[in-house]
Amino acid sequence: MPELPEVETTRRGVAPDCQGEVVSELVVRESRLRWPVPDQLPTLLAGQQIETIDRRGKYLLFRVPVGALLVHLGMSGSLRVVDSQEPPGRHDHIDIRLLSGASLRYHDPRRFGSFLWQAPDEQHSLLSHLGPEPLSAEFDGDYLYQLSRRRPGPVKNFIMDGKVVVGVGNIYANEVLFLSGIHPRRPAGRISKTRYTVLADNIKQVLTSAIAQGGTTLRDFVGGDGKPGYFAQQLYVYGRGGDACKRCGGELREVRLGQRSTVFCVTCQR
Repeated sequence: MPELPEVETTRRGVAPDCQGEVVSELVVRESRLRWPVPDQLPTLLAGQQIETIDRRGKYLLFRVPVGALLVHLGMSGSLRVVDSQEPPGRHDHIDIRLLSGASLRYHDPRRFGSFLWQAPDEQHSLLSHLGPEPLSAEFDGDYLYQLSRRRPGPVKNFIMDGKVVVGVGNIYANEVLFLSGIHPRRPAGRISKTRYTVLADNIKQVLTSAIAQGGTTLRDFVGGDGKPGYFAQQLYVYGRGGDACKRCGGELREVRLGQRSTVFCVTCQR
């Protein structure tokens, strides 16, 4: 699944070709995504200028004068800029065609993404419950410490909760817990403020680094420019269950936690 760095990479990749451009039409070849594409969406977008492309968590917001197109890439979705004359391939479900002659093409084999509408001066219900951005000043160790008190659940589930902080998906949760020396099963409420400060700093560092390198390519993710991400080359634990720990040489253990693959080192993480 594209996580925050992959979504931010997509935003940065498509923005230069789309911001300031006028939508000529929205072509919907397949409307059956996670939620059906609203019937009125082509009418709402036609003739509108894309003022900005913003990101909130894993959502992209294409802001136009009459509202905003809300896009989520789902499990396997991607957006890339193509020539409008380029024939669509299999799983190319939606084109945002621009007067410039370019199209922003949405590709999604699993069809678990979404194209929805946010009315002006309103916040979509999918965004209203989200926690702070991990790269914002609002997010730090003190915030995590205060919010985690009396929470008995595993710290990995805690930092992956979008109501706590947005955009820390499974790949990066595994990585930041390893770098912080924290066992993923440790109860969130039993971690000190000092350790949460280290964890918050590592979340910021890892996500910033992943964005700079174009995200993590695992299976089929490519950025808005059609290029893969390269952060996978730096992964310490994710996808490496049974391999040797890069720090101590011990065998990395893989378990299921919250229905997700979780890899950790029993020696380095406590």
